[in-house]
Amino acid sequence: MTVSQESTAREATLSSGTHIHYYEAGDATAPTVVLLHGSGPGATGWSNFSGNIGAIADAGFHVIAPDMPGWGKSSAVATVDMDHDQDLVGLLDALGLDSVALVGNSMGAHTAIRFATLHPERITHLVTMGASLGRGAASLFGPGDGPSEGLKVLVRAYKDASPENMKALVEIMTYDKARFATPELTGARSAAALERPDHLANYVAGLAHGAPIPIKVDRSKLPDIAVPTLLIHGKDDRVLHFEVSLNLLANIPNSRLVLLNRCGHWAMIEHAEEFNRLVVDFLTHN
Repeated sequence: MTVSQESTAREATLSSGTHIHYYEAGDATAPTVVLLHGSGPGATGWSNFSGNIGAIADAGFHVIAPDMPGWGKSSAVATVDMDHDQDLVGLLDALGLDSVALVGNSMGAHTAIRFATLHPERITHLVTMGASLGRGAASLFGPGDGPSEGLKVLVRAYKDASPENMKALVEIMTYDKARFATPELTGARSAAALERPDHLANYVAGLAHGAPIPIKVDRSKLPDIAVPTLLIHGKDDRVLHFEVSLNLLANIPNSRLVLLNRCGHWAMIEHAEEFNRLVVDFLTHN
C-alpha cells in the first residue's frame, strides 16, 4: 500500500479535551496495531513510522500512528504532567478500539510497557524497540548513572533545534549516519520541531523534573505481562544500551529478543524491511 502523510492524517478529540493528531491506514475491521513514537524533537507518528505504516497495513492490519501529546500536531503538555498511558486509553476509547497490539520506540516503548502492566485486557501483543526505561539495576556494560551520550545530544537539540543540532541527533540515533543524516532529513526535522516552540519549551522546562521523560513503569509488574512480547534492539544503540532489553527479556515471561547488528536507536527506520517482516510475522503467528 502506498501511503502519504496527507492521505493518512486524522484528528481526534479525547473526552479529556486533549487533541490528538494521528495517521491511519488499512482495513478498520482488521486487528489494530498502534505505533508509538519516541521523544526526540520533531518526532511524530509519521517521522518515526513512515516506512512501516503501509507495509504493516498491507499485511492485513489496521494501523494507527499518533502524535502523542507534547509532540507533532497534538496538544501541548508540560513534561511533568505527561501521562501517555491515559492519553492512549482515551484515544482507544475515542476510536472505539477495545484491544490492540502496541509497537513502541524509546518513549513509545515505555508507554506500551506501562500500558501492558495497567491495562492487560486491552493489549494483544507488545513490541518494543530501545525502551526508554533506564537499566533498573547496576549496569553490566557501562556507567549506569546519568544520561547517555545520545540523550545528551537529544537534550541539546531540544534547547536549540537548529539543523546542525538535528544533524548531530540523527547521527547519534543511527548506525549508518552517512545514509540517514542527510541535509533533507535533518532540515525537515529542524523545521518540524521549530513549528511547535511550545513543545520544545515544555520539554526543556521538564528537565528539572526527571526528563528526558518521567519513568512511570513499575518494574515489579514486568513479570505480570502475559501477552506475547517481542523486544527489538540495535547492538550499536548509543541512546539506550541493549542491556535495557536484556533486563526486559529476563523479566517478561513470554518474551523474545532480536538484537540487530549495524543498528542504532531507530531499528524501524534503519532496517525498515526487516523490522516490518519481524513485526508482521510476530503479530500473525503469536
